[in-house]
Amino acid sequence: MSTSTFSILTAQSPLDHERFSAHRELESLLKKDLRGDVLFDLGSRALYASDSSNYRQLPIGVVFPRDAADIEAALAACRSTGAAVLPRGAGTSLAGQCVNVAVVFDYSRYMNALASIDPNAKIARVEPGIVLDRLRDATELHHLTYGPDPATHSRCTLGGMIGNNSCGVHGLLAGKVVDNVESLDVILYDGTCLTVGPTTPAQLDALIRAGGRVGQIYAGLAGIRDRYAALVREKFPRIPRRVSGYNLDELLPGSSFNVARALTGSEGTCVNIVSANLNLTNSPPFRVLTVLGFNDPFLAADAVPLALEHKPIGLEGFDHQLVEFMRRKGLAIRDLENLPPGMGFLLVEVGAWSAEEAQSQAESVVRAARDWPSPPATHICNPAEAASV
Repeated sequence: MSTSTFSILTAQSPLDHERFSAHRELESLLKKDLRGDVLFDLGSRALYASDSSNYRQLPIGVVFPRDAADIEAALAACRSTGAAVLPRGAGTSLAGQCVNVAVVFDYSRYMNALASIDPNAKIARVEPGIVLDRLRDATELHHLTYGPDPATHSRCTLGGMIGNNSCGVHGLLAGKVVDNVESLDVILYDGTCLTVGPTTPAQLDALIRAGGRVGQIYAGLAGIRDRYAALVREKFPRIPRRVSGYNLDELLPGSSFNVARALTGSEGTCVNIVSANLNLTNSPPFRVLTVLGFNDPFLAADAVPLALEHKPIGLEGFDHQLVEFMRRKGLAIRDLENLPPGMGFLLVEVGAWSAEEAQSQAESVVRAARDWPSPPATHICNPAEAASV
């Protein structure tokens, strides 16, 4: 236990005593008003003091809301004591987004429902704590999927993915999370409840004219758009995986003033998500993975535009160091035997609606690769090999 943590717990100075008292007051309010769980013990706080980054920060406490009413009650308690809040997914963030001196809201314990799937409209309605693979397993019954799939797909939550605008191997199939959010039900720190999504000019004008807190919010967003539109157009990089920062470009004319998408990637700094309507995409049932091995990772990177010409549904790269580390640790030795020789690798996955078409696409990649400036070694994986790779 650090000295600072010990002093907070024992309240040895006037400032520490004040902070300790505020913690106890907030804990008492939360336990009185929430049906969900409230954990302020040091062990629970320590569990939430880290994510997948190198950062460590002891939170004030952790709450597990059961529903929207719990979220509202928790936010009211935090407001009354001046406590910051931090909506958190699975804690898989790599840059410290999931840690802070705040009350952590963890939705994965109770608010993890898959409310509905509409295969015709290709829309799924989910709560923020649902794990991505649970959604994908359900939608695959309709040959649909949620396209963005980070490497942590077996444990990351949709709320966390919306928070950091996740992408993943199959970003080529459907884009980033911001491209696949239809609408959000959210609660602000001040308790305001909103449903946000695409907004027509007429709707925007009506919302602003109606006044009140909602009108104030939309007027403020319109003001940001009007003031900074030129800079956003000029400075926002036009790259497929721009996932950092606030998506102010979603407020520009021509982009349907989509507030849900503007909030995507805001890392919980603006709203707490209660539920989300997400766009689904067709999922080709037949997939074939081809591994390309190059003499170095830079040649593999140079070949990406050539691989993209074949319209793969998935593309991933890694270098020999990852392979060597696994061999050194005795991990997945049999799987590594399927890799062609090389110091840099590309995984090129194609998908189709018949096995023959998928195999033909993979073979086309191999044939074309023979004529690339730096021809790679190639291996078309069978389904078992593809799963392990």
